[in-house]
Amino acid sequence: MLRIENLSFAYDKEPILENINFEYDKRDFLALVGPNGSGKSTLLKLILGLLEPSGGKIELSCDRIGYVPQDTLINKDFPITVLDIVLMGRLRKNGFGFYSKEDKKMAFDALSRVGMEDLARNKISALSGGQRQRVFIARALACKSELLVLDEPTASVDMQGQIQIYELLKSLNETKGVIVVSHDINIALGYATKIAYLSRTLFMHEPSSVTQESFLRTLQSNNGHNCPVDVLMTNTCTHC
Repeated sequence: MLRIENLSFAYDKEPILENINFEYDKRDFLALVGPNGSGKSTLLKLILGLLEPSGGKIELSCDRIGYVPQDTLINKDFPITVLDIVLMGRLRKNGFGFYSKEDKKMAFDALSRVGMEDLARNKISALSGGQRQRVFIARALACKSELLVLDEPTASVDMQGQIQIYELLKSLNETKGVIVVSHDINIALGYATKIAYLSRTLFMHEPSSVTQESFLRTLQSNNGHNCPVDVLMTNTCTHC
């Protein structure tokens, strides 16, 4: 679904990303992790076509991408309903217009899939952070997306809400690709099939294939990479 080769990007000649290489298959639940300022959101914008690479190339073989931003609801008094938000996923390229019965059916189907159909007529401002993120995910589903790209969807959500959202994404990954920027490596490890650690360049990890022995070999190698993902994958807590 996605192939990135020798990708680089710079803001005002300041390198942000260098020599990024990886392939993504929609069967994978891919989590992008890394320190603040490491280029995670920039990489998403490049994948979405919102930025042009300084070098390298991106090949994307799907027509519909659903984008879910961070919870950025600034005006909490704006009178818009949950259904109105999801219907935005049905907007045509030529702009606003009347929504058809099919549009509304697909919006309700998307809300049902994320467990929010009973709140369709509620104002978006009345929802919790986790509920709002579910609505934004439903909006992305309403456009018949083949790939969901999410930028820190649990940044303003409590622990229980984070788990619920990741459980939802895991179920959606049965039929759609999922790429999520995560600020919490621990939660990402519990759900992602692949984890990309980004810090200017990218290191790919596959949690299911890591053993204590392979981690020790990594430490003894000279590849210069030893990130928190390596440590957490081989030093898990077993008391809970």
